[in-house]
Amino acid sequence: MIKSMTGFGRGEYADDKRGVVVEIRAVNHRYSDINVKMPRRYSFAEEPIKALVKNVAPRGKIDVSIMVDSVGEDETNVRLNLPVAKQYHDNLMRLKRELNLHGEVSLSLLAGMPDVIRAVAEVEDEQAILKSLSEPVIQAVENLDAMRMEEGAKLTEDILYRGELIAEIAGEVEEYAPGVVETYAAKMKDRIAELLGNGSAVPEDRILLEAAVFADKSNITEELVRLKSHIAQLRSIIATAREPVGKKLDFLVQEMNREANTMGSKANDIAITNRVLNLKSEIEKIREQIQNIE
Repeated sequence: MIKSMTGFGRGEYADDKRGVVVEIRAVNHRYSDINVKMPRRYSFAEEPIKALVKNVAPRGKIDVSIMVDSVGEDETNVRLNLPVAKQYHDNLMRLKRELNLHGEVSLSLLAGMPDVIRAVAEVEDEQAILKSLSEPVIQAVENLDAMRMEEGAKLTEDILYRGELIAEIAGEVEEYAPGVVETYAAKMKDRIAELLGNGSAVPEDRILLEAAVFADKSNITEELVRLKSHIAQLRSIIATAREPVGKKLDFLVQEMNREANTMGSKANDIAITNRVLNLKSEIEKIREQIQNIE
């Protein structure tokens, strides 16, 4: 199926530790360019997230925005270091005895000593965090892909429609082309007769020779055959697409444009020239649409 490179997808996830919102925006680009914006503390998850996105969208400029609202993620545990507290107590009591000091070794004094009571942040396993980030990313990617397929279907419809127009115009050129040589020969005969005057016989062999040379120079049969072949290939690629085909279609349209240019340079008739201009116009419209195809 043909997919557009343009789209948007959103995904959400929530548990007792965090809420996560993921938004993915994609636009056309010649290569793959994935940018992930999220809190720095989750930077370890950047490459796995890029891989999830690229698996579904191998081409395009894609911006992934991950917003995290922590609920209880930064919970801290208050821990008592009893051995350290005992050492402080014993040393303070010894100090009191040795120096014959007065006063009590109180709870408030011991609690204020370094490392007796510490607040320790709970460290969550990275795999658990990655799971909570990956789920909304996958959801967003699926929504993005659905939009890209929908847009791709519209692009396909337009491209096939313009392919039919090109085929029709090419058919008109093919029907009209033989008459161009006949018209040229008739005009040449009239011109020679006018120049000779006095009812002199017009040299038919000379007219035939000139007409043959003209016909050879203006012959566009090969270009029409190749153009028809390219149109058939265009339909076939679209009908059988199971993987990204944007680059194939882009190359094919370049070839179609090449044939149209050659026909235009050979054209010696205003009617054919006008039709070739119409051909090129439709080919350009297809080319513009293909720039958005993956």
